[in-house]
Amino acid sequence: MYDIAKIREDFPILSREVYGKPLIYLDNGATTQKPRCVVDSIVEEYYSVNSNVHRGVHFLSQQATNLHEASRETVRKFINARSTSEIIFTRGTTESINLVASSFTERFMKPGDEVIVSVMEHHSNIVSWQLQAERKGIVLKVIPMNDCGELLLDEYEKLFSERTKLVSVAQVSNVLGTINPVKEMIATAHAHGVPFLVDGAQSIPHMKVDVQDLDADFFVFSGHKVYGPTGVGVLYGKENLLNELPPYQGGGEMIQNVSFEKTTFNELPFKFEAGTPDYIGTTSLAKALDYVSAIGMDEIAAYEHELTVYAMQRMKEIPGMRIFGEAEHKGGVISFLVGNIHHFDMGTLLDRLGIAVRTGHHCAEPLMTRLGITGTVRASLGLYTTKEEIDALVAGIKRVSMMFG
Repeated sequence: MYDIAKIREDFPILSREVYGKPLIYLDNGATTQKPRCVVDSIVEEYYSVNSNVHRGVHFLSQQATNLHEASRETVRKFINARSTSEIIFTRGTTESINLVASSFTERFMKPGDEVIVSVMEHHSNIVSWQLQAERKGIVLKVIPMNDCGELLLDEYEKLFSERTKLVSVAQVSNVLGTINPVKEMIATAHAHGVPFLVDGAQSIPHMKVDVQDLDADFFVFSGHKVYGPTGVGVLYGKENLLNELPPYQGGGEMIQNVSFEKTTFNELPFKFEAGTPDYIGTTSLAKALDYVSAIGMDEIAAYEHELTVYAMQRMKEIPGMRIFGEAEHKGGVISFLVGNIHHFDMGTLLDRLGIAVRTGHHCAEPLMTRLGITGTVRASLGLYTTKEEIDALVAGIKRVSMMFG
């Protein structure tokens, strides 16, 4: 049984009030709340183990190093990577994509070479490549979608050419909730001899991820999306590819030997981890992954699917409701507008009812252009969201709609 009451007890913030109303937190696509065990691990490590990792012979440094590297193993198991050498700690999805964009372009791409992305990408998976387009003259090609928010795979196939060097696509859209068929898309790319980067920021909290089953060449995600801390994330890369990429940053930890004449770089994964890592963050990230694993990723996925179906049905009862993203395979992200009510007005007034939603373009302006709008209201679900909260959202939207006639 999925014990939602017990789960909610693990998240103290869910019991607070906003403007005298119980908090209804529906902004999980932006960041998730943290269970007590994650926050406790941060406090405990700072108070009892804090010491810089990898560099000290003393007890605290060795203990902190052991915790940090144990966290790398936790991540490896969570996504089923072959080796901890394939797990690079970063500051989050954005830095992970920028790392690949910079290093992959430097190593493998020439002016005129192409990267394929999709129309529904987050800005981090667009701007990172545009910077390389300005610096190196590479070209972006864009996979289109239909009106339900599903990528057109026939058109995707046509985008490949002899100049295509990489595909970089989100597994789940942060606006539409669309679950893209990345396993099938990866197979298509590999048939053309092209590696594939999966942006897993919106998939990792909601479903089981197996990078070997996907055959992903790169997979990236952020800790704070999966009930972990801010400021820490992961880049998974196949070892043979990571070995070929040049370092993204220079500094301590990523070197073997340094002289003024020449520097030799460290082995994986340390080649890409310049400077002091967020070793407190990696430990608490591991705690978050252990937490969701204990509940069960399949159980979380089933619960959230049921909740999403319920939310979509209830919201369609509202007069003037327009939902953006009705793909057959859809996660717990519902973007909507009601009549001519501006998304900012709807979000502001829902907030006064204690309901936290996101408004705006959600760092996906090209997608907004495709949809012919400037922004939406977005309700995004988490493992602790309840049907009662969905009912309160629906009641709140109806109340705001009545205010606007």
